[in-house]
Amino acid sequence: MSALESFVRLVDSMNEYIGRFVSWFTLATVIICFVVVVLRYAMGIGILWLQELYIWSHAIVFMVGAGYTMLHGGHVRVDIFYDRQSVRRKAWTDIFGTLIFLLPWLAVVAYFALGFFQASYRVGESSPQGGGMPALYVLKGLILVFCFLVGLQGLAMIGRSILILKGHTGFLPAPEEFTKR
Repeated sequence: MSALESFVRLVDSMNEYIGRFVSWFTLATVIICFVVVVLRYAMGIGILWLQELYIWSHAIVFMVGAGYTMLHGGHVRVDIFYDRQSVRRKAWTDIFGTLIFLLPWLAVVAYFALGFFQASYRVGESSPQGGGMPALYVLKGLILVFCFLVGLQGLAMIGRSILILKGHTGFLPAPEEFTKR
């Protein structure tokens, strides 16, 4: 197996594992939200850190699960053009789309997110609400995790596309994936 094949498989399996793990935070979000509603409206008890906790768990799902979503073709595409393309043309579209749009955009987001995170970490920022969640920089750090995981998956997409163009049939998407994308 070539280094490129190994890289693609490693990134895919990493984002698959992370995505499946993070999906449990969806259940946590629903449970926490339910508890907040019951406490607040049935018992008249408001716990600010608990209210913020379900926002955090929701953010984890979207920011950390974005690589998984990309792996499974769940992000927005201009399907009116992409769906009608051949496998080779889709591979070229994925390469150029990732190089021209995705990776530069992620670099810009990561650049600004790093300063955002560092400033928050330096001051030990916590929730602006009294009794809210501590360590707000952890939540802000998820932006960097998002950039890293989606960037890796973008590189894996480029790698997969190169392998498809070289004739490696093991990297062709399953037929039902063509209809999903």
